[in-house]
Amino acid sequence: MTSWLRRYCNLILHRLLLAVLACVAIQTSHSDENICSLPGVLSCNECLSRGPQCAWCFQQGFLDGLPRAQRCNTLLNLQKKGCAVEFVEQAAVTLKVNATPPGSQVAPRDVTVQLRPGAEVSVTVEVKQLELYPVDMYYLVDVSASMQANLASLETVGTALFHRMRDHSSDFRVGFGSFVDKPVSPYINVHPSKVQQPCSDFKLQCRPTHGFMHMLAMTDNTTEFTRITHQQNISGNMDTPEGGFDAMLQAAVCQRDIGWRPEAKHLLLVMTDQPSHLALDSKLAGIVVPHDGNCHLDSSGYTRSTDMEYPTIGQLAEKLLENSIHSIFAVEHGQYRWYEDLTPFLPGAYVGKLQAKASNLKDLVLEAYKKLLSDVEVEVGVQDQHAHKFWVNVTAVCPRGSKPSGLHKCSGVQPNQTVFFNITIGMKDYPPAPEDVLIFIRPVGFNESSMVRVQPTCRCSCGGQPGCQDELEGPECSEGSSDAGCRLDGTGPMCSGRGECVCGRCVCEASRLGTIYGKHCELDDFSCPYWQGQICGGRGDCVSASCHCDSSWTGESCQCPTSTEPCLSPDGQLCSGRGRCVCGRCECDDPWSSGRFCETCPTCDSSCQSHWKCVDCHLSKGLLEGNAEDCNRTCSPVVDYVHAFPDLMSKAVKHCLYPSSESCHYRFQMDSVPGIPQIHISRYPECLASQRYYPTFICVFLLTVLLGLVLLLMVKFLLMRSIPSVGDVPVYGNTAKESNFMPTATQKTIIYRRGEPAEMPTEVQKIPLHEVWHSGSKA
Repeated sequence: MTSWLRRYCNLILHRLLLAVLACVAIQTSHSDENICSLPGVLSCNECLSRGPQCAWCFQQGFLDGLPRAQRCNTLLNLQKKGCAVEFVEQAAVTLKVNATPPGSQVAPRDVTVQLRPGAEVSVTVEVKQLELYPVDMYYLVDVSASMQANLASLETVGTALFHRMRDHSSDFRVGFGSFVDKPVSPYINVHPSKVQQPCSDFKLQCRPTHGFMHMLAMTDNTTEFTRITHQQNISGNMDTPEGGFDAMLQAAVCQRDIGWRPEAKHLLLVMTDQPSHLALDSKLAGIVVPHDGNCHLDSSGYTRSTDMEYPTIGQLAEKLLENSIHSIFAVEHGQYRWYEDLTPFLPGAYVGKLQAKASNLKDLVLEAYKKLLSDVEVEVGVQDQHAHKFWVNVTAVCPRGSKPSGLHKCSGVQPNQTVFFNITIGMKDYPPAPEDVLIFIRPVGFNESSMVRVQPTCRCSCGGQPGCQDELEGPECSEGSSDAGCRLDGTGPMCSGRGECVCGRCVCEASRLGTIYGKHCELDDFSCPYWQGQICGGRGDCVSASCHCDSSWTGESCQCPTSTEPCLSPDGQLCSGRGRCVCGRCECDDPWSSGRFCETCPTCDSSCQSHWKCVDCHLSKGLLEGNAEDCNRTCSPVVDYVHAFPDLMSKAVKHCLYPSSESCHYRFQMDSVPGIPQIHISRYPECLASQRYYPTFICVFLLTVLLGLVLLLMVKFLLMRSIPSVGDVPVYGNTAKESNFMPTATQKTIIYRRGEPAEMPTEVQKIPLHEVWHSGSKA
């Protein structure tokens, strides 16, 4: 009886368990079906984006008369409803692991994945910490006045640390740099006496304040390191925080200047006794330009210290991670808590308390080095423009003896142990342009990383089958189909950045501004400049926002003819030989030239004058001596003689005059046979025609003489009126007998004649005009 009851109870429990499992399966099936066949699923692509369990049936006649959403369901349900497997489209996932170089710390180094929206893939990354690895350590020392005691002992402590680290590294090198703060107010005293001697109040010799100064690149020469540290002097500033973040970022990104080796561990040792300024603090000095994250270092130090903000914590963390740098903060007790709160935001950071005179520096660095090596952590980054299209989960599988510290990290890992990281990547939606998306898996502090290249697979093939009418017609889309056909010239953006690549062909997006079209969505009817009311002037196509003009036109809006014919002057020259043809119009080279064809030039010889020398040769030798051939050899035009010219008023022929020595004018005309300019000279000078110019010349000459005479008379009259009269006393000039006597400005010569002529020079003072003259004696 007891055994029968036991068997009966077991049977009941077994059936109950089966029922529960069936209920769970049914519930799961209904849940999957509900997710995949929700109303509104109108295409294969929408169906597959619902989730990896969803599939689309494109079989002819499947569920005729029912909504198209019924074509989307799980594979099992579609088969139950009569859809053959060969007509089912599913979100296939492919993964390809490329070869990893031997001796790598991170494997695999390169992975290629093909995904569709809703699908996910898992990748396992192995990270192995090697022993006796090459190490580069850069001393970044705060040299403000309060660090004087630590700086003085750094020479001996640093040398001891140098030798201790060689026991833990196969190749150890050190570098050195110093920092204080931005050398601007209010961080320093900007009085002229304080800029060069910031410690004058303390009667100390100080260096000028500096943001960051690089002193020694990576070296294994202990003597050189000792010499550099021995030469260091303190500096000073006014406020408590220092510019440590400025210096750290420069030490991280200036790889070539610092001498970081790609194959080595990178340790950045920051020694300070104060916190660092943060990004917004720089606005106190009026500095508002955000830090660009680049290297700005020359022989004088950090060159952008006074005009670029302090970096943000996130920016500093990004640069430390990109350059595989571990940060070790050796700080005094008073600031330990501040840096302890900071280190969680900086990957691969360690903080330790620095004792007086840096006496424990070597032990602090060795402890930090061992701790950093025993912590194995990864950071995952997706290209910024595509980050919202993907999700990533990381789970660390720690080796024996270590322990997990969150999902991304293992602590207490010993050398040569391997940590496994399971990386699951899922795609939520297609990227705007279906190009490869890079996902980087970076172990913190390692100079190696793993890169996952995600290739969004082409959309549903369907092959023009029912239920796929909204899909692109044409060849079926296989997994190996290329997107090269969607790129202009094979290298441009996918579908010119204005469409989606579907099975190797572009589907252009709609725009409210106009129509986008073309094989690569490169054409439109709205983004190019207009000319005379038409896009591209109606003489070209709008390709990628610029006009591609027809062969006869050029310019931004195809407004310029390519032909130079509109710029040819009547004599056949391009812009009269004084300019260039630009957009169908002449642009004169000489600013004094003007006119439609630059034909007007007051400072230039006329085209007639340019041929006077040749005409003169023919008139002197051709007509008189009969040696016209000599002139034709020296003149570029061909010259001949004519008895008469056509109508002189004709505009088709240009007539020129040559003034001869007989005051007559020879008339000659210019014309041109293609390639052979010609000059025709009249055999007889037109003297009568030239004499008509003489009356005008005579009139002008007579008028000039008459005006000159009038001016002379007026001047004489004015001069006579200006000469004063001196009473009734006659004034005589000196005679020829006394030609050597010349009176001065205040002397006159008076001649008295009584009987025999006698001359006696007498000196008489001139009397001003306003005084009345009186004789020298009284009555």
